[in-house]
Amino acid sequence: MRELHITGNPIADEGVTVSVTTQSTATAERESELLASVPTGLLINGEWRPAASGKTFDVEDPATGKTLLSIADAGAEDGAAALDAAAAAQESWAKVPPRERGEILRRAFELVTERAEDFALLMTLEMGKPLAEARGEVTYGAEFLRWFSEEAVRAFGRYSVSPDGKSRLLVTKKPVGPCLLITPWNFPLAMATRKIAPAVAAGCTMVLKSANLTPLTSQLFAAVMQEAGLPAGVLNVIPTSTAGATTGPLIKDSRLRKLSFTGSTEVGRRLLSDASETVLRTSMELGGNAPFVVFEDADVDAAVAGAMLAKLRNMG
Repeated sequence: MRELHITGNPIADEGVTVSVTTQSTATAERESELLASVPTGLLINGEWRPAASGKTFDVEDPATGKTLLSIADAGAEDGAAALDAAAAAQESWAKVPPRERGEILRRAFELVTERAEDFALLMTLEMGKPLAEARGEVTYGAEFLRWFSEEAVRAFGRYSVSPDGKSRLLVTKKPVGPCLLITPWNFPLAMATRKIAPAVAAGCTMVLKSANLTPLTSQLFAAVMQEAGLPAGVLNVIPTSTAGATTGPLIKDSRLRKLSFTGSTEVGRRLLSDASETVLRTSMELGGNAPFVVFEDADVDAAVAGAMLAKLRNMG
C-alpha cells in the first residue's frame, strides 16, 4: 500500500475553477482503479485496437517488478496503418482554424490539471519517480498545452519590401505535415505534451512512439486528447517493444515530413542518418544532463544538495 497525503488549494485561472483534492490516499484499490482506466490498445485513426500480430508486452512497476498492465505491441504493419491515418487526416486537419486547434489544447490543459493526481500516480507506478516529482511533472507538462493553445493563433508570417525596392515579399507559414514523435522513458507526460502540443497548434498530424518502459502515461494522455476533441487520425499512438522495426519504415516513407526524438546520442545518430534519405526535418534532444564536477574548494554541502537536485531526484 502506498500512503499519500497531499495539501492544496483550488486553482483559479481565467474564470475557470479546478478543484484539487485536499487529501487522498493511494491504496492498492486506487491503483487498480486507475490502471483499469488506461487504454491498452494502439490508437489508430481514432480507434483503440489490438496489434495486427495480436502481440502484447508487459509494463512493470520498477519498485516491485510486478506487471502493471499488458498493452498492444505494435509492429511494422501497425506503424504503416498509423502513418496512413495521419497522412489521410493531414489535409483536413490543416484547414481547421488555429483558434479551434488552440481551444482543443486549452481543454486538454484543463483535463490534465483536473486529473493531476491520476497522472502523477500513474507516472510513479510505471516510472518509479517520487509522487512529489510526478506532481511537478504534471504541472510542467500541462503548461506546454496551455502555452501552445495560446501560440496556435500566433504563427505569423512576414511582409516586407524586396531588396531592390520594386516589389513586396509575402511569407506565410503552413503545417509541415505528418510527424513521428519519439519520447523517452524518464518524463512520460512532459515529453509527450512538449512534442504533441506544438504539432497540434501548427496543424500537423502525428504518430507517437512512446518509450516501452513507460507507455501508460502516453496512453492515458491520448485518451484525454480524444476527450478534448482532437479529431480521429490526428494523433496515433503505437507503443512497441521493437522500436526500430516499427518506426524504421516510417522514416523512409516520403509522406512523413518531420521527426522529433528525445533520447540517447547513439540512437539519435542512427535516426539522423535514416532521416537524411528523405531529407526529413528533424528535432533532436540527445544525451544526458552533462557531468557534475566538484572541485577541492567547493562548498561540499551545496554540492551534495545540487547533485541531489540535478541528478537523483527523478529516481527517488
